[in-house]
Amino acid sequence: MRKPSEEEILAALSQVEDPELHRDIVSLNMVRDLRVEGDRVSLRVVLTTPACPLSDVIKEAVEKALMAVPGVGSVDITIDAEVRGRQAVAGPKPVRGVRNIIAIASNKGGVGKTTVSVNLAVALAKRGARVGLLDADVTGPNVPIMMGFSAGFMADSEHGLEPVERYGVRICSIGFVLEKGSAIIWRGPMIHTAIRQLMHDVPWGDLDYLLVDLPPGTSDASLSVAQEAPVAGVVIVSTPQDVSLEDAIKAVSMFDRMKVPVFGVVENMSYFVCPHCGERTDIFGHGGARAAAEDLGLEFLGEVPLDAQTRAAGDEGVPITESQPDSPQAKAFVALAEKVAARCSVLALMADVGAAAAGGVS
Repeated sequence: MRKPSEEEILAALSQVEDPELHRDIVSLNMVRDLRVEGDRVSLRVVLTTPACPLSDVIKEAVEKALMAVPGVGSVDITIDAEVRGRQAVAGPKPVRGVRNIIAIASNKGGVGKTTVSVNLAVALAKRGARVGLLDADVTGPNVPIMMGFSAGFMADSEHGLEPVERYGVRICSIGFVLEKGSAIIWRGPMIHTAIRQLMHDVPWGDLDYLLVDLPPGTSDASLSVAQEAPVAGVVIVSTPQDVSLEDAIKAVSMFDRMKVPVFGVVENMSYFVCPHCGERTDIFGHGGARAAAEDLGLEFLGEVPLDAQTRAAGDEGVPITESQPDSPQAKAFVALAEKVAARCSVLALMADVGAAAAGGVS
């Protein structure tokens, strides 16, 4: 039996598409370390995110394509990941070491935005991504509580404010230096300065994703984040009832006007399942966020149920994705993380293709 050539192998692999990016894995430079030794083929397939929900599908397609090549007897495939980020050539200054900034937003308080932020961050980290979480709610920081930090534990630090790692996530919040019960009473310019420093003066290190937990509203903090750094995209958090959806639509409008991509909408507190009888109750209604996303031409990112354990986990400082990773609630956040990571990869590729086209590169 003749030995297959490397050209034949690459030709076969060029027929395998990334289902999210809709381009073949060879042109996407996802095929690495290809070796052909007799009838054995080995290679590394480098995905665009470790949180790829279709890694098994891609691996199966690669194996099927290679085994169809005459002369191939066995295939050894290693799945790896390399998160790509949009390389900004103009506009806001990138945050050093950060490939993608993802903002978590809502125009209304009380919709569980910080709960989504911390669980999304932990879910991405558990999938192997390097993740940071910036608490941009300068006047009402809640991330420290939900990630298990005591109030003001850095107040007397000689090193100043810096990220601290917990559950695989690098976290920074102005709440780290505030004594319990202390209030920040600042006007817009001071909030803007604080956010700029949190983004650019804090040593975040090498991150695939920096999640930014925004406060409610469409003013100071949200504007500052969008002006101070290139935001890859925004996740809009809403509950099902009309008043929350109306505010979510306003948040979408703001980011559209600022030319910041909106990844989609997630419906938090979507429904409640009684832990005793199993009966489901749609306390705030149901399906409103999906309908709103469809009306706005946005992706619906999923439903997260209203759940006492999720609330308790946040109060105890151990997010549900960490404390009960196999629970339905945690799995809902993992599914959200996979969709957000995939959307981030798609937009990064589109930006690269657009930049290449503008530069006359085919």
